[in-house]
Amino acid sequence: MKLTIIHPCIGRKPGQEYIRTWQMEALPAATLAGLTPEEVEVRFYDDRMERIPFDEKTDLVAISVETYTAKRAYQIATEFRKRRVPVVMGGFHATLCPDEVAQYAEAVVCGEAETLWPQVIDDARHGKLKKFYRQSGRPALTQVKPRRSIFRGKRYLPIGLVEAGRGCHFKCDFCAVQTVFKSTQTRRPADAIVAEIQQIKKDRKLFFFVDDNITSNMEQAKEFFRALIPLGVRWVSQSSINAAHDEEFLELLVRSGCQGVLIGFESLNPANLKDMNKAFNTMRGGFEKALANLRRHRIRVYGTFIFGYDRDTHESFQHTVEFAREHALYIAAFNHLTPFPGTPLYQRLQNEGRLLYDNWWLDDRYSYNRIPFQPRGMTPEALQRNCLEARREFYSWRSILQRSLDQVNRSDWFMWRNFYLINAMHRTDVTMRDHYPLGDESWQGQLLKAN
Repeated sequence: MKLTIIHPCIGRKPGQEYIRTWQMEALPAATLAGLTPEEVEVRFYDDRMERIPFDEKTDLVAISVETYTAKRAYQIATEFRKRRVPVVMGGFHATLCPDEVAQYAEAVVCGEAETLWPQVIDDARHGKLKKFYRQSGRPALTQVKPRRSIFRGKRYLPIGLVEAGRGCHFKCDFCAVQTVFKSTQTRRPADAIVAEIQQIKKDRKLFFFVDDNITSNMEQAKEFFRALIPLGVRWVSQSSINAAHDEEFLELLVRSGCQGVLIGFESLNPANLKDMNKAFNTMRGGFEKALANLRRHRIRVYGTFIFGYDRDTHESFQHTVEFAREHALYIAAFNHLTPFPGTPLYQRLQNEGRLLYDNWWLDDRYSYNRIPFQPRGMTPEALQRNCLEARREFYSWRSILQRSLDQVNRSDWFMWRNFYLINAMHRTDVTMRDHYPLGDESWQGQLLKAN
């Protein structure tokens, strides 16, 4: 049996190269390949950097679908299904919108694939694919062993992606993670992660643990960090801000090689944080105390901010940029609120009649960074423009130079040297992402629906 795994791009502008900062390793594809029986021949194509050989002989195509890649995934599925090749889809969007995804695939995997995938392969081998494969409960992650050989020859950003845990126990109303995993987290055994890192660390100078929240289970996280200490690796990950108030945790971060954490500040307005069910951000002295603790341990911060909640005004943007520059954040994101299907936010905006598109991710009028809902305090156009201006100011050369001289950002030669490269890449991306198409603009034809 021959299996073809496809990682779809968000979209494509004909004649233009794909955005470089979107080209990190396709870890879900490697994880799926690792779950596939050894006797199955696996081929992998990354739509972000290579052409997909639709006429190449294969018995089954597997595509992991996110909301932003759904349109392109359906285009790819159509090409294979025209050639009578069955397609199975999974991923976040398949779990959030299974009936929609089922229109473009012979089979849909809803939920995590660890216990379902062997059955999918066996059913496909015998020509008996079911329409839906649904995971009940949370499977253990002991079987996660990414097959990284599928990355050979591909030009990804030089960061090693590793999954230590999956899910988050918080219930932020905008977050699809809490919807898919029902506000729970599972973790891989620490020795399994250590073994994986040992296999690949000679080719990686920096690791990114892709966990939705590496601190969701604090005691397990501490155990993991202790296991990391002997490896001597550099790493970054995503963390909730409450971890910045735990002294033992911060010390273990440093000893285990942590170079920085991505923290979702989201808003400087406590009322907005309450609306998004993220009031815990203000605990124990709030942002100022948390950032002071992180600075004391020389941990760099990638701050993310969301605009478009009901109490945001035009002044919110400048105030937030000044905050990010004052605290010398290593990098930062200034994004508009995006209502993902299945989230409490999406349901609320739908009930209030504030969604501007039916299924914005498939609407031909929608493009990346366009506002898919009606904000309270400004027009959609003003929200989009203000986000763009915030990025421009934060990634101005003056801001980059100022932040580069901060004692935390320059406390490690490797991270300081890469500070300029990373910030320059984000500076280039400031306008490139705006109005980027969802789906390939050059693709012709109608999406082929499944019987």
